[in-house]
Amino acid sequence: MKYTYLWVDLLTIIIPFLFSFHPKLKFYKNFKWFFPANFIAGLIFVVWDVYFTKMGVWGFNPDYLTGIYFINLPVEEILFFICIPFSCLFTYHCLTIFYKFQWPEKTENAVILSLSAALIIAGWIAFPRAYTSATFISLGALILIAKYIGKIKWFPKIASVYVVLLLPFFIVNGVLTGTGLENPVVWYNNDENLSIRMLTIPFEDIFYGFELIFLNAIFYEYFKGKFGSAT
Repeated sequence: MKYTYLWVDLLTIIIPFLFSFHPKLKFYKNFKWFFPANFIAGLIFVVWDVYFTKMGVWGFNPDYLTGIYFINLPVEEILFFICIPFSCLFTYHCLTIFYKFQWPEKTENAVILSLSAALIIAGWIAFPRAYTSATFISLGALILIAKYIGKIKWFPKIASVYVVLLLPFFIVNGVLTGTGLENPVVWYNNDENLSIRMLTIPFEDIFYGFELIFLNAIFYEYFKGKFGSAT
């Protein structure tokens, strides 16, 4: 049992890593952009994680951990911020090779403005529920800044790919939050969220997951030199 979280991390990354060397995909050539991008984005999320863990917003069941900690976080949690973004950006890379995810400009603006406004307003109303407020407000602000200050043109691509990623998201996150297990690997304090669960998964996790992938993609595209292009 103590290797459960570690196995989740490893099983998440192993196939994308191996297929990174496929001659038609060649994601390995993008490692030089992924790893610095992931370091910066991961550092932000680790700081967030340390703070929320200390606050008791969430925590970790030692029964499913190896017992190795770094800055008061299980090493498996640190690996999560590497393995999940790697697998997701690998998928993003592959799908955008074979498919063109384009929305009409008016549709894109409407989605971005309505989604950001809904998130910021909902996060404000939910205050002081820390997980809900922090996730909704920060994601809403990040989308607006990336689009209208950063001038990114690839939001439809990352948003569309994330919809595809929701299936593996529900599998991985379901296991971590207790689906099929006697107890959750990661527990949540329901006083700090909306107490809405999709099976065992907190509703906020959908938006937290997107923010994690989106922030990694922002730095990834920046290092590629395609931050403001359609990629």
